[in-house]
Formats: sequence, C-alpha cells, structure tokens
Amino acid sequence: MSVRVGLAGTATYLPKRWMTAGEVADASGIPEQVVVEKFGLRGKHVAADDEHVSDMSVAAARRLLEEQDVDPASIGAVVYFGSTWKDRAVWHAAPHVAHRIGATNAFALELDYVSCGSPVAMRVCRDLLVAEPEIGSVLAVAACRESHLLDYTNERARFMFNFADGAVAGLLVAGHDRNEVLGSHMITDGAFAMDVHVPAGGSVEPSSHASVDGRRHYLDVPDPAAMKQRLDPVSLPNFRAVAEQACRRSGVTLDDVDLVCPLHMKRSMHEQVMAALGVDLDRAVYLDDTGHMSGVDSLLGLDRAARDGRVQDGDVVLLLAAGTGYTWAANVVRWGPLA
Repeated sequence: MSVRVGLAGTATYLPKRWMTAGEVADASGIPEQVVVEKFGLRGKHVAADDEHVSDMSVAAARRLLEEQDVDPASIGAVVYFGSTWKDRAVWHAAPHVAHRIGATNAFALELDYVSCGSPVAMRVCRDLLVAEPEIGSVLAVAACRESHLLDYTNERARFMFNFADGAVAGLLVAGHDRNEVLGSHMITDGAFAMDVHVPAGGSVEPSSHASVDGRRHYLDVPDPAAMKQRLDPVSLPNFRAVAEQACRRSGVTLDDVDLVCPLHMKRSMHEQVMAALGVDLDRAVYLDDTGHMSGVDSLLGLDRAARDGRVQDGDVVLLLAAGTGYTWAANVVRWGPLA
C-alpha cells in the first residue's frame, strides 16, 4: 500500500514594511484607483535592504517548527522552492536555511522555480516521501524579494508591479494523519521561455558598468504585446487543464473543490480563472494585501485560509499557479483527518 503524505503545518513571514497602492502609484505614474481595482493590489510587503530570501525562509521555518513543536534535527530534507533571485548568484539557499534552523540531519534540495513554486513543491516533496518514506519529513520553504527587481519607470514591466516580498514554510510528513497531499499536474510551454527575464547578470550578458548604467538588472519584458497575444489564448485552458488533471489524480472533480489558493494576479484574470474552473469567487483566496510573491503565494494563501477558519475538515483545496517559462501547475490537498 502506498504511503500517504500529510501537510502537518504551514507558517509564513511578511516583512514589516507595507508599500501602499498609493506608493506604487507614485512610483509608477499609474493612478492609484487602477492599482487597486485593475491590479487588485491594496498594498504589498517589501523586504528591508538587508533582508534576503534565506532570512525570510528561516523566519517562516522557525515559526512553523515552534508551532508544531518539531525538533529540527528530526527533519529528513529541506527543500527551497522560492524565487531564483537569492542572496547570492550561483548559490543555493536550501543548505544555508537547513544549517541556520538546526536541521543537522537533513539533506538539501533546491527547486529552481518561479511563480508556480507552491504546487510544484508539494508535488515533488510528496513524491519524494512516497518513494522514500524513510526520509520521514520534508520541510519546504520559499521566499521572494522581487519587489527589489522592479523598475517602476519601465512601462514594459508594469504587469509585474504587484511583485512583493514574503516567505512560507510547509512541513510534509510520511504517514501523517491529517491534510493529505494528493494529486498534481503540470503543463510547460517553453515558447514563452524568453518573455520575462533580467537581461544582464548571466553568461549571455555579464554584469558591466554599461549594464548597470542601462538599468538592465531589473525584470523586463522585451515585447509585452507579443507575449500577451500568444499567452491569452492558452492561459485559461491550461489553468483549467492542470486543475482538472490534478483533481482526477486525486479522485475528485472540480465540482468537489471547496477552496482555491491561486497565485496573485490582476483582478480580471483572477475572476476569469475562477469562472473557467466553475468556482465562486468567495471560494478563492485573493491576496490583494500582499501582491505576488513568486512561488510563495498559493501555500501562503492556504496558511491564511486555515488560520482564518476558511478551511474545514473534509474540504478539498486546490493550489493553483503559473510561472514564467511558462509552466502551469496544480496540486490538491484534502483538509482534515485521513479517511
């Protein structure tokens, strides 16, 4: 009989500074009403200059371990699945996080994902524990500080002005008796691989005085109109397809979904995605006070919903996200005691 994996707990961390919609409007020249209503952003958290993804990941992980009364030395693996823009270039955050929290017996695994991180991490961590239950438990952590990659004067990047900072941690345990992590699905369309990136700093365009002076170390979209023209016809169908397949692999249907925890997106797109899934808006988490935090969003949304009492025993929860590259991903969790 296959090992069943449960989500033993989650915890989050948000930086102290909260950048209001008015501040985003002042920085970008976009009217505040548009930021609030179209972007779906009342405000977002912004990390301090000396606050990095490893620091935020450690803060979320320590909160989780304390709340669950877990000895960090008992953890079998630490998996980082957050933003690819980390403390240092060509560097892994997972070993550093494991060391700082005292997970002395854990091996480290880095998932180099972006905005689709939460459902991807749930899939990988679950599958790891099913394949090797002797690992026992996996601590999955993610953080983002991509607000610092925004150039508010670059109109091509305006759809990313909701990018924000924060962290989440989740503890998956083999044989745990609650919150079973079920099926997942992913779709990747590599034709979008070059549509969103930081132009300079890699081997194609190494850092230089010219790249810094040219502001080429911020997120950019070379041709927003062309990306939108190609993305619009496939995005909604792919969101629905990964959701349907994740549900099918979990023995449920979209009609059974009680709560959707998606990544943050503009309000109109959020409404279209929920309509495509056949899910009422009151059954979806919308992070209009945090914005978009790379791979953090979906799991942070579940943590928030659980703490607010929006998730009840027996509920079917769908984690749903998409990330530039372009990958759409979904994962299902059945909340409460295992049947």
